[in-house]
This record gives sequence, C-alpha cells and structure tokens, in this order.
Amino acid sequence: MNNLINIPFEYYESIIKSKEHYTRLGKVSQVIGLIIRVEGLEVFVGEVCEIIINTSKEIVMAEVVGFQNNSVLLMPLGELQGIGPGCLVKPTGHSLKIHISDALLGNTLDGLGNPIDKEILSVGKLYDVNRAPPNPFSRRKIRNLMSTGIKAIDGILTCGEGQRIGIFSGSGVGKSTLLGMIARYCEADVIVIGLIGERGREVLEFIEGDLGPEGYKKSVVVCATSDQPPLVRLKGAFVATAIAEYFRDKGKKVVLMMDSVTRFAMAQREIGLATGEPPTTRGYTPSVFAMLPKLLERSGMSESGSITAFYTVLVEGDDMNEPIADAVRGILDGHIILSRKIASENHFPAIDIQNSISRIMKDIVDEEQYLLAGKVKENLAVYENSKDLINVGAYKAGSNPILDNAVNLNATIKNFLKQDINEKFTQEETLEVLKSLFK
Repeated sequence: MNNLINIPFEYYESIIKSKEHYTRLGKVSQVIGLIIRVEGLEVFVGEVCEIIINTSKEIVMAEVVGFQNNSVLLMPLGELQGIGPGCLVKPTGHSLKIHISDALLGNTLDGLGNPIDKEILSVGKLYDVNRAPPNPFSRRKIRNLMSTGIKAIDGILTCGEGQRIGIFSGSGVGKSTLLGMIARYCEADVIVIGLIGERGREVLEFIEGDLGPEGYKKSVVVCATSDQPPLVRLKGAFVATAIAEYFRDKGKKVVLMMDSVTRFAMAQREIGLATGEPPTTRGYTPSVFAMLPKLLERSGMSESGSITAFYTVLVEGDDMNEPIADAVRGILDGHIILSRKIASENHFPAIDIQNSISRIMKDIVDEEQYLLAGKVKENLAVYENSKDLINVGAYKAGSNPILDNAVNLNATIKNFLKQDINEKFTQEETLEVLKSLFK
C-alpha cells in the first residue's frame, strides 16, 4: 500500500496536460486554379496535409505553400479532381519524407519517391526531401578526376569527382543522348537520374536505350513527367537529390544527373505565380532564383562521399544568356554547351569546345594535358576566325604559319572530338589520342 501512496501523480498529470489529445482539422473554403484555400489550420510552410474528399473519402496529399490573411494556401501533390468547399484537411506535422535504402537500386520512382515499375517495401532510412546543403567547411577539396568515357570531356573539359557541371542546349541537340553516354561509361558506384518535366515516352527509352541493363542495375531513376502537377515536378528534383545524398553519406561515389533544371524552374514559376508572386524576367518569379541554389548546392563533396552532378539546361530559343541559363552558369563549377550549328554538321556529341569550360580542370590534371587542351582550343579559334576566307579560297597557304597549322590540324581535331554513342574511351586512351594530335 505504501508503494501506491508514493506514486507521483502530479508528474503524470503534468505530462497529460502538456500533450494535445485532439487533432485540429481545417476546411477547404475555395479552389482557384492550382491553389486550395483552407480555413482553421495551424501549419507551417512546407508541411504536408491530407485532404479528405467528401464523396469518395479518398485522401489527396497537399503541401502548404503560403498564407493569405487567415487562410492557408495549399497546392496538391496529386490531382485536384474531387476537391471542393467543405472537404476536411488534416495536417501531418512534417514535411515530405521518403524511405531510402539500397533496395531502390534498379528501380524507377515517381516525383514523390513512390515506386512505379514494381513494389518496394517502405524500409530504410527516412530522409527529409528538403535538406539543407552541406556546411562549406565540411566539403573536401576536389582532387580526383571523374572519367566520363567521352573524349571531348575527359580530354578538354575534364571533370573532377564532386564537381557540378551544367549541360546547356536547345531542344533536339543531343543533351539526353550525352547524359545516357555519361551514365553508361562513367566510373561511379551509384547513378541517380532525375527526369524532371520530360515527355512520358522518353522515360522507358532512356532506361532501355541510353542507360541499358547494366547501367540500370546500379541506378535509381526518379521520374516526374510533364503531365504531373508543378509541385510534383519540383519535388522530383529534391527527391533525386535526397537519394544521391543517402548513397553519398554511405561513402559511395555518386553521379547525379538531372534533366532538366529549366523545367524545375518552370514548375517553381507556376507555383510562384499561383501564390501571387510578381513576375520578373521572362515571367520567372523571385522564388525561382532563390530555389536554384538550394537545389544545386546540395551536390558536391562531403566528409564521407561525393556527388558529381550533371544538370541539363534547356535554353529557350538557343539563347545561352536567358535568365535560367545565366543563373545556373553562375552557380555551377563548369558548363558544357551543345551547339545546334555543330549538330547540323552531323558532329556528335555537338560540344562547343570554345565556349565550354571546366573550372576545376587545372587543379586535377597534369600540366601536359592542360597545355594540350589549350592548344586544341587555340587551333579551333584560329581556324574559326579565318573560316570564311578559307571557304571562299581567299587564303593562300604559307602566308601565315599559325593558320597553316590550324588548317592542317582541323580535320584531326574534329575527328578527336567526335564519338559514336557506342564508343567508350578510358582516361588513358583519351590522353594517348590527345598527345598524338600534336606529334
């Protein structure tokens, strides 16, 4: 009996009083375009909520994207069909999270991290999709090169392990094909591919044609096609990045590919305009330019592993200085520009060597290769500057030794820069061919 008397009732009573034993629900008051206006919710920006459809009792997930007066603004992570005034809204108390494990390898996920092609058990570590970029002081320096298997990149635009590279191109110039070649031939433990806002037919084509069975085994594909809601397309990019971070934290050498950052920006533009943001350059809202570094800065080196990232940028009207291209180029560690003019000459990959750059190259290659790469660019520039004179027959051989050399080497250099989609070159083979150009 004495033990009963000594029970700390006050302690347990305080615990009971400190906990809420009810759930506050909101109610849909208005649906305008992509925005669902809800009354009576106490939530935070980025919190995931459940909308219960009155007629079918089905649940549609939505995310808090803003507030207006006393109303909460939600945007669906699914279809709007069935949602109307009076639908109950239940907060979950957390932002979007996904289960990540090694079982994801060789599988394709949707923009919210759910499997598309087969069932996968929801096991593994629960990762927050919207993670902060690593602390700058925790990033290791880029010291080792990352072989892509492509001569033009490995020889002239050498990439380092943990580098972030942009591939800038207009539509139909070959950026997806180039990504597929890198995916097949690069020296990586794990490949994570984010297909953001792409055509639905291209998903299977990329997996079966560009990636191939061997590449797919060590890959995770995240797919958010163009028909998906803008928030799903946006989250698809963050889901792919979170998966890459999981494998990086395990000490793996990860390659992250995202096609494309432009469609990620377009999705954020749709969200920004729907929530009332003012349009700025070419209709892009201020939140677009705030969101880009939050995505792009998450890749790179960490204390344990690395994420080498290749981001494609679909430039509108082949304008390499359009707002998204300009913003992305300033964030990344290098850019590879694909030229429609070069592609029209049946030269693939259509890399514009003169206007492309790898900011890390000088730190990771020896002096000999760096000088040889410089010679290639110099000869291409000299030939290009006098191309019109050469074509009309106005140039006389022997009048300029530097130009004579550029003319003699032009065909050889262009042959070096060409590569069939089924050809793979090791770093050593690339260097041998590069050295042979100037013997």
